[in-house]
Amino acid sequence: MSVDYKSIGARIKAKRRASRKTQEDMAEALFVTVGYISQLERGITKINLDTLSEICSFLSCDITELVTGSIPGHDNYLQDDFIERFQKLSPSQKQMLIEMADIILKHS
Repeated sequence: MSVDYKSIGARIKAKRRASRKTQEDMAEALFVTVGYISQLERGITKINLDTLSEICSFLSCDITELVTGSIPGHDNYLQDDFIERFQKLSPSQKQMLIEMADIILKHS
C-alpha cells in the first residue's frame, strides 16, 4: 500500500480552511515557509510524521482524520472507508463480500 500524499495534502488544506486559518498562520505556527505548506497541501512534498503531528495539533484534529479521511469515534468511522472500497469492486466481488458478511454474522 502506498501513501497518497495528494489526498493527505487535500485534507490538510480542507481542514485548515474549515478552521479559517491561512497558510501563513500555519507556516508561522510550524516555523516553516508558506511555500512548504503549499507544497504539502498539493502533495508535492512528502510529509513526515513529526510535521503531520504538529499540523494536527495546530488544526486540533486527529492524525487519522488527515491520513485516512475518517474521524475515530465518529458515527461513520470506517463506514465511509468501507463504502469507498465497496464501490470499487466488480459486481461479482461485491456478491462475494456480501456472502462473507453473511457468514460472519451467522457465526457471531
